[in-house]
Amino acid sequence: MIKNLIFDVDGTIWNSTKIVARGWNRAVAEMGCSKAVITPEILQREFGQPMDVIADHLFGDVEDMEKRQALLDKCCVYEQKLLLENEEDISYPGMREGMNALSKKYHLYIVSNCQCGYIELVMRKNGITHLIEDFECFGNTGTCKGETIGILMERNGIPKDSAVYIGDTKGDFEAAAIAGIPFIFAAYGFGTVEEAEFKAAEFAEIDDAVSKCGESV
Repeated sequence: MIKNLIFDVDGTIWNSTKIVARGWNRAVAEMGCSKAVITPEILQREFGQPMDVIADHLFGDVEDMEKRQALLDKCCVYEQKLLLENEEDISYPGMREGMNALSKKYHLYIVSNCQCGYIELVMRKNGITHLIEDFECFGNTGTCKGETIGILMERNGIPKDSAVYIGDTKGDFEAAAIAGIPFIFAAYGFGTVEEAEFKAAEFAEIDDAVSKCGESV
């Protein structure tokens, strides 16, 4: 029986790409060490990967690794500043109501390939901190998402046959496979996962997808 739901963030809980793109372009302009122009569409393709991989893809023209890391760090600073200041609702429709309803039936967790502090910001901005029992990120573990999921599961004593990972990209699908747990595709998000057996076309369909997944475990 599925009792533990582990969520991805970007493309699953909310879409921050427009705001993040503004912050990253501000950092690029200020640092002046890259020719990159960041768009929301570019970020949608990149999100879900570890931050160092994103930096390699977007700032590969910065050969000095210290400068590249400094640029990424500044991107994250401006990103969080703009997200904290943002008053627009960028969560997916039904997310807050859905999380509240799911919390009455399941234990809820978050695992993301983001930097430290980002998940805390997401929870606070969306008013769901009290619903999430634990979370983990690449910024803390430095490992791939599948291994990060495993770290969170081990820490919380979560059996593999009781958990599912919910995300929106092929990378999320692969991470669930590495962790040895089923995957539910958030089809309303950024990516395409043709291999996904279970999917939700909108947030409100996640509970039904979990039920179907549980029947097959």
